[in-house]
Amino acid sequence: MSNLQARTEWQVPAYKTSLWEGKNHPWCVVIPVINEGERITSLLSRMAEINVSSYADIIIIDGGSQDGSLALDKLKKYRVSGLLVKTGNGKLSAQLRCAYSFCLDQGYKGIVTIDGNDKDDPEAIPRFISALEKGVDFVQASRFISGGVAENTPKSRHFAIRLIHAPLLSLSSGFRWTDTTQGFRAYSSKMLADPRIAPFRDVFMSYELLAYLSYRAPKLGYKCTEMATVRRYPKGEVPTKISSFRGNYAVLKTLFDACLGKFNPKD
Repeated sequence: MSNLQARTEWQVPAYKTSLWEGKNHPWCVVIPVINEGERITSLLSRMAEINVSSYADIIIIDGGSQDGSLALDKLKKYRVSGLLVKTGNGKLSAQLRCAYSFCLDQGYKGIVTIDGNDKDDPEAIPRFISALEKGVDFVQASRFISGGVAENTPKSRHFAIRLIHAPLLSLSSGFRWTDTTQGFRAYSSKMLADPRIAPFRDVFMSYELLAYLSYRAPKLGYKCTEMATVRRYPKGEVPTKISSFRGNYAVLKTLFDACLGKFNPKD
């Protein structure tokens, strides 16, 4: 099946384009958000300080924020190129499918994704893009390799990643991952468009897509790497969209399903 044939079969949630200033660079940075308040403002400010918009287009994919944090005049001030608003069902994976399909349709060579909650340091963005330029297909941020920083990470989250999530994905995928739950990543468009990966399916509605790509890309021989990054949790709070027992159970079930190949496209 060719990529052109596969495009007609993509399943993408409904979304609207609230802002689009056009494609100006070969690369883009996708920021998924929902009610991030001052956190998204802080992240955009930090990105402006290092002039990200001079080499990559910034595209926000909103899951339906109601907090007024995405006023268009503010986004333009921070040189945001696009604001997409998901109107269909689903959570993070659905948002990412909206954004990735839009970016592929625009002809970007690769996509960096950084969470809108301001936990990640955007200084790594140019390093991710440089890796894509050199032929890497999948860059994963890691706070746990040499040069990385994990600050105020909740102990339960730390041990779950280090002792369960990353080891299982490493074992099943054949690539040694150290930090598999965070969304600070970069992908080549070639990889995302591959019908053998087929990320544009309605099975990816919540947090499935991140674990699936970490499993599937190495299995298909795509060039993967981890790069050291800084990830800081604010003191006194744990900003996460995953809730207690039910949420953690869903993450574990998703992990096992990914490692067993249950999300693989059917032949």
